[in-house]
Amino acid sequence: MRAAFGQRDAEPELIDGGPAWRCGDAAIKPAGKPAEATWVAKTLDSLQVPDLRIGRPLRSTDGRYVVGGWTATKYLAGRAEPRHDEVVAVAIRLHEATAGLPRPRFLQTRTDVFAVADRCAWEEESVPLHPDLGGRTFELLTAQRKPVTLPSQVVHGDLFGNVLFSGAASPAIIDFIAHWRPPEWAAAVIAVDAFAWGGADHGILERWGHLPEWPQMLLRAALFRLAVHALHPASSQESMVGLERAALYVSALQ
Repeated sequence: MRAAFGQRDAEPELIDGGPAWRCGDAAIKPAGKPAEATWVAKTLDSLQVPDLRIGRPLRSTDGRYVVGGWTATKYLAGRAEPRHDEVVAVAIRLHEATAGLPRPRFLQTRTDVFAVADRCAWEEESVPLHPDLGGRTFELLTAQRKPVTLPSQVVHGDLFGNVLFSGAASPAIIDFIAHWRPPEWAAAVIAVDAFAWGGADHGILERWGHLPEWPQMLLRAALFRLAVHALHPASSQESMVGLERAALYVSALQ
């Protein structure tokens, strides 16, 4: 696969435990869903965002973005760091640039845990949720849902832990987990994740209160993460502790 992306002689090096491998100037990783991987590649290929490094896709030697279930981007130096407010700022800049993108067709047919949890949070689907791994708290919070008027657009729904920092260089993104939701929701997911699992103080849930309909965006973000946790096979009581704390704090802000 290295040869397909012009890195025949490069020695593979696993990046932060995987699933991506560094091969010379390329980062090569599995593309489990070719249509989605192709959309991400095309989107990142032309996206321009101020003060943001973007892992541009690499085409194969015959011009394809996906070859044999693998895709590649230019390798960007950096690691995830607990610079949570900067990640929220990245989300705002990124989603200003994605505001005009059409809704990807593959979103309508996604059935993975994250897609189902997203629809549950927004009252578009209802499935049984494990009560002890998030389902009970999910039900409690649903009573606080109110109608929202913010328009949806293409957003990256999983930026926490996926923005890379390298000294004084601009932050970097190397992937795009597409959702069709308000950009304020994507920012709220970062805030909830940072408070639940990233060591952030509760101020992360309050400092961005100037964003439109922020309390409800936090609520939908918490519902989303609770549903993911209740549905995901790798969830545990230990990982529930921080999420429960975040959910209760979000509830108090309504």
